[in-house]
Amino acid sequence: MVKVLIAGAGLGGLTAALALHRAGCRVEICEQADELGEVGAGIQISPNAVKVLRALGLEAAFEAVAVRPTVREGRDWASGAVLQSFALDDGFAARYGAGYYHVHRADLHGLLVDAVRDLGDVPIRLGARAVGLGEADGAIRLDLADGGQATGEVLVGADGIHSAVREALFGPDHPRFTGTVAFRATVPVDRLPADMIEAKGYNWMGPHHHFVIYLLRGGQLVNCVGVCEMPDWRIESWTQRGDLDEFRREFDGWHPTIQTLINGVEACWKWALYDRDPLARWSVGRATVLGDAAHPMLPFLAQGACMAIEDGYVLARCLQRQDDPVAALAEYEAARRPRASQVQLGARARTRTLHMADADEVRQRNEANRQDPERFAKEMHWLYAYDPVAEQGPL
Repeated sequence: MVKVLIAGAGLGGLTAALALHRAGCRVEICEQADELGEVGAGIQISPNAVKVLRALGLEAAFEAVAVRPTVREGRDWASGAVLQSFALDDGFAARYGAGYYHVHRADLHGLLVDAVRDLGDVPIRLGARAVGLGEADGAIRLDLADGGQATGEVLVGADGIHSAVREALFGPDHPRFTGTVAFRATVPVDRLPADMIEAKGYNWMGPHHHFVIYLLRGGQLVNCVGVCEMPDWRIESWTQRGDLDEFRREFDGWHPTIQTLINGVEACWKWALYDRDPLARWSVGRATVLGDAAHPMLPFLAQGACMAIEDGYVLARCLQRQDDPVAALAEYEAARRPRASQVQLGARARTRTLHMADADEVRQRNEANRQDPERFAKEMHWLYAYDPVAEQGPL
């Protein structure tokens, strides 16, 4: 029975732990935080990832904490006119084999933590920050900041965008600031006019800005993400507090719905968005990476969490299939790197579509959407139709 070390107890690391345990591996998780929790607010989980949660026996628990929108709408920043509409109804779920959901990151994380703890034999070491690794004689060692170590036969770096495992394998990366910054906040629905926000996904598009809105926690919270072009602010952190007055100024003149939402915000966070090119490789010997450690991406296709969830399942199947862990990691990389890299580059390219400022380009985009209402659905089909469980087989 192969022992797998996982650095990081985020969404990807926990999903991998559950899948690896089901695949017959022994698993140990090392997490740098002193207590388990999750920062951030809303995330979107599309059918490709829901199928993994189903395969792990978590679909019902997930649906209990998530919101299923009926449609995704692209709207004009000033008039509020619907520029694009993409149904997420029962027909969508039937087409793709699962539904589309909005969920608070902390709620999904808590569900995964509980599932891992319920296993009873997957230890989670807290306050265990990865700083390096070593490999010898068929074993791999994870070095921790407190001087401790963990040993196993495979190491998975699921330690996020600033991954120590990735750096140990491939050297420091050189992220590229994209010139965009996200303001993130949630607003209780009871602070807003009745029925102002429906169970939809809204993407308001404007010059050099866009604004994403959807419901969380049974419709009790509205998730808001306002993205703007800001070339001189470069703090890459999910926990940096933002200035509400600055948030308001960035979206001054936008539709009254946006103004009402921002005025209902009590606190916001400000996050500089960096881009990284796809890695040329993910694995070295008995060590590999997944999730943001492997393919950190802009959030503009709403696939960051989904890719990490897919990674965890595919990794487990490869280790279950192969007797040689090194061969299993090579198979995992071959299965995952092309798709994840395509998503990285697709999210990068979508910035331009969302932030168009030239009047002629905006008219052309809107006319193309009018003439082909299924345009966006066609563009996203390759993402949502993918089924890692069917492709890899059941655990």
